[in-house]
Amino acid sequence: MSSDTPLLFDKAISQCREIFEKKTYDYGTAWRILRPISITDQIFIKAQRIRSIEDKKENKVGESIENEFVGIVNYCIIALIQLELKESDAMDMDTGNVVELFDQKAEMCKQLMVTKNHDYGEAWRDMRVSTYTDLILMKILRTKQIEDKGGKTLISEGIDANFSDMLNYAIFALIRINHFYK
Repeated sequence: MSSDTPLLFDKAISQCREIFEKKTYDYGTAWRILRPISITDQIFIKAQRIRSIEDKKENKVGESIENEFVGIVNYCIIALIQLELKESDAMDMDTGNVVELFDQKAEMCKQLMVTKNHDYGEAWRDMRVSTYTDLILMKILRTKQIEDKGGKTLISEGIDANFSDMLNYAIFALIRINHFYK
């Protein structure tokens, strides 16, 4: 594995964390009201918009694809946090605690990325950004299938693994879009 991949992950996740922290300041933890299926749909909307822009080669709204990938990362973190918290847990959470949970989930996804990168030999570096979009959409569809089955699988990874993979694909896209490496 290239020695700079974990550093590139850190650079991209810090961009996402900064926005997450500012939005938490502005909105608090209003996202706590969302059920996991709603978070899946929010990620779907963002990924579908990216794909539409990639296909049409036109962006009428003006928000960049980069911002949508940041949104995907942050919604994946929110999903991972929500899966861990109980409905009875407080809706309004302290910003410091939420950012700490963000950091924990980001680190968990980073370790997953390092492990998979070892086995896949840094294949992400040769992939197109549009492929990350397609992979995220596929993971969303898989997640919806699992959610529709009450979270039960026979052989496949669970919902949390799909959110972690989506986050890592979005991080790879951010690294490529921002030219964090050559």
